[in-house]
Amino acid sequence: HGPAMLSGCARLGRRAAPAGARRLASDAAAVRVVEVGPRDGLQNEPSVVPAEAKAEFINRLASSGLKYIEASSFVSPKAVPQLADAAEVLSLVQRHPSVTLAALTPNVKGLERALAAGVDEVAVFGAASETFSQRNIACSIEESLERFRPVCEAAVAAGGAGAGG
Repeated sequence: HGPAMLSGCARLGRRAAPAGARRLASDAAAVRVVEVGPRDGLQNEPSVVPAEAKAEFINRLASSGLKYIEASSFVSPKAVPQLADAAEVLSLVQRHPSVTLAALTPNVKGLERALAAGVDEVAVFGAASETFSQRNIACSIEESLERFRPVCEAAVAAGGAGAGG
């Protein structure tokens, strides 16, 4: 979504943070690659990609050396039918101890589904421009921040170490 997108993530304490992860933001020599293809790319497909194919895609991304993969989104299946199988996809993915699997969770219901599916981190997103915010999530920037508050609070209560990303 380009530079207009802002995101925040909460690590859910499913495993220890990689060495140096806390200083990543202040270390100008570090780059964190966030692969969003399984979520952002596949949600735009005109037809639903089978869960097995999505899991294989994620497995291959993990095998390639990527350390952070946004695997899916726990949004309303009515809004994004291509990602309605997020929990099934995560159940089929081979877990690697060095790979963080994250999911987009726009609301508390989505967070609850993501937690049940065993994600390592959750993400919320917002826009840096009012126009993009209205077009993408049908609310103002201020309204989106208010929507995120209960999600972030619940994620931290569930074992999240804080926000970043």
